[in-house]
Amino acid sequence: MKTSRKALALVAILALAGCGNNQSPVASGDEKSDKSPLAEYMGEGFVSSSGGMRMTVRAAGGGQQPSEEELAKQRKVEDATAACMKDAGFEYVAVPPESNPKSKFSDAFNLPADKFAEQYGYGISTIDWSKAGADSDDTNPNTKIRNALSASAKKAYDKALNGPNALGNGAIAIAPKEGGDGPNSSGKMDLGCRGKAVEQVYGKGQDRTADFKKFDSLFKDIQALSKRIEADQRVVDATTAWSDCLADAGQAGYKKVDEPREKVQQKLDALTGNQAPPKNGQGKTLQGPPSFDKVDATKLADLRKFEIDLAVADQKCKAKVYDEPYKKVQYEQEKEFVTQHKAELEAYRDAMADR
Repeated sequence: MKTSRKALALVAILALAGCGNNQSPVASGDEKSDKSPLAEYMGEGFVSSSGGMRMTVRAAGGGQQPSEEELAKQRKVEDATAACMKDAGFEYVAVPPESNPKSKFSDAFNLPADKFAEQYGYGISTIDWSKAGADSDDTNPNTKIRNALSASAKKAYDKALNGPNALGNGAIAIAPKEGGDGPNSSGKMDLGCRGKAVEQVYGKGQDRTADFKKFDSLFKDIQALSKRIEADQRVVDATTAWSDCLADAGQAGYKKVDEPREKVQQKLDALTGNQAPPKNGQGKTLQGPPSFDKVDATKLADLRKFEIDLAVADQKCKAKVYDEPYKKVQYEQEKEFVTQHKAELEAYRDAMADR
C-alpha cells in the first residue's frame, strides 16, 4: 500500500484548470527551469513555460524533493491512518515517507529534456503510470500484512483503509453523484482511514476549496495573463516558426504548442479505452491511470515510437525557434503582473504556506 499524496494537489489543479490544457502527468526535464517571476509566488506545482500556465501533479518519485514541512505532514497522515486502522481492527504500520524507495523512474525524471524525449517521448505511453510506484510495494510492510489476509478480509481491509469504493490497488471507483467534491455530488464521499487522516492533517476538502475560492479573481487574472502572453506577436511568430519546423521534420499539422502532447494522449486514451467522466454524472469512473496490461502490445509499441519521434522533433523545434522568444515575453509580462498584483500574490503564498 502506498503512502498518501499531497492533499492540496487536486484542489490546485481545479483552481487553475483553465490555465492550461495538458492533462498528462508532468515527468520530463523540460519542466525544470529557473523560477519565473510568477512561480516565485504560486509555489510547487505551478508551471509557467512554453506550454502555458498550469498547476500539475508530479508523479511520485519525480525530481522534486518534498520540504521537511511536507514530510512532517505526511508522517502525521501515516500515524493517524495507523491509529484509525487499529480502531477498525486492522494492523497498519505507519511508513515514514523518507523510507520509501525511489521510484523506478526517478532517474528518468532527472534527465535533460532532449535525453528524456529520446527515451520516453513525453512520458505518456512510454511509462505505465499505474506501476510507477509498484517497486515500493516490496518493502512496504503493509503490503505483506494485506497479502496475508483472506480474500474477504482483504476487501474489509481495503474498505477500512480507503473507503467502500476502494479497488484494492490504490485506486478508487467513484460515481460522480456520490463524490463530495464534484459538480453533481450530493454528499460526502467516504475515503476510509486514509481520507480521515488527510482531513485531520490538511483540513476538510470544503475548507481547502473555500481557501482557493478566495483567490478566484487572482486565478482569472492569471488565465488572462496566459492568453496575453500567447497573443503577443512575438509568441505568435515563434509558434508559426515552431509549426514550420515540425513540418520540415515530418510532423506537419500542429498549430498550437500543446497539440503534439495532446495528440499522443488522445491516441493512448483510444488504445486503453480510458474516458473522461460522463457529463451527466451517470456511471462510475476510475481514479488513477489505466494499466497497459491488456493493451495490444504491437499497437502500444507503434504508439510509443510515434510519441518519441514526435517529442524529439517537438523538443528540438522549441529549443531552436520558440523557447527563447516565449520566455522573453513571459518574463516581461509576469514581472508587470507581479507588480500589479503583489498584495494578492503575497496573500496567496502566505495562505498556502500555512497548509
